[in-house]
Amino acid sequence: MAHAYTEKVEPAVFRALMGLPTPVMRALAGRRVVVDGQVLDTETQWMLRIQRMIREPAAETLPFPEARAALRRQSRLVGGRQPIGLVRDLKVPGAEEEIPARLYVPRGQVATPAPSPLLFFVHGGGMMYGDLDSHDAVCRFLAEQADVRVISVDYRLAPEHRFPAAVDDCWASYQWVVENAGELGADPERIAVGGDSAGGYLSAVTAILAAEAGVPVKHQLLVYPVTNMADKSDSRHTFGEGFYLTTEFMDLAEVSYLHPEQDRRDPKVSVYFTEKVPENLAPAFVVTAGFDPLRDEGEAFARKLQAAGVPVTLRRHAGLIHGFVNMLSLASVARSAMHEAAVALGHGLRAR
Repeated sequence: MAHAYTEKVEPAVFRALMGLPTPVMRALAGRRVVVDGQVLDTETQWMLRIQRMIREPAAETLPFPEARAALRRQSRLVGGRQPIGLVRDLKVPGAEEEIPARLYVPRGQVATPAPSPLLFFVHGGGMMYGDLDSHDAVCRFLAEQADVRVISVDYRLAPEHRFPAAVDDCWASYQWVVENAGELGADPERIAVGGDSAGGYLSAVTAILAAEAGVPVKHQLLVYPVTNMADKSDSRHTFGEGFYLTTEFMDLAEVSYLHPEQDRRDPKVSVYFTEKVPENLAPAFVVTAGFDPLRDEGEAFARKLQAAGVPVTLRRHAGLIHGFVNMLSLASVARSAMHEAAVALGHGLRAR
């Protein structure tokens, strides 16, 4: 009975609180938060305050099964039920065994026989959390807003499967997607890689491996990617507490994912340390959030790609926090940011 109450009543209360008029939210959220000349978005600040008021436990303080369930629930709460034309669950080859995947077809393409562009999506969650359900709303939204098919893959998670399991699964499944694009209704020459946070990191590594192997990638969508596990940037120190993604979470992700003796400057661990960026690397749309601990390393990676001659668009949403990709049902600024990313994805996949 308590579980049913949490699932039915809590979402209604939460959405009611997030649906208050902006002036009311502004009054309830507290004093404006200004850091680095950036002003925290009002809806985001109010959401963080609600989280503190209801004493929502941080995922990193829970055992792994409970944390994974909590993040799945939170994602559904803020993501809502986004429309989509067609969804199909399937299995695709990973590095060692088949892994779950999910194909999303936008409404405008359900009855279209012609091969269409496709996004190969990799979810975030610190390489230890997240699955097809935690990022279901994100994939639906990107598919519809970009008018492209999306396939999301459920790579193996740490600590049960440490590095390089996630990298190997993404690379193996990406190759399968390209080779079997026709089965997915996709054009193998118009496939993008993309993801958020850990998924951004895994997408960036996949794009580089593909470029080195001559496997086509048309576009990269990297949303606040983890790019440097060796050095702690200024933003990691500045925003490591109070803005959803915490230092404790990032430390847990690192010790769960990497072996103690692992070289943190291995390019497959910290993609920023890629020595030679392939000349044929796909253009990238890199998105960061102003109040995100990962902000600086994502932007440093974007500049590294630019310096190597890769076409890069870097977009910082100054008032947002880590995790905004999931906030599609309540935060208008976050939804607008994701719409912009979807438009860029659609353009990137259709560019000549």
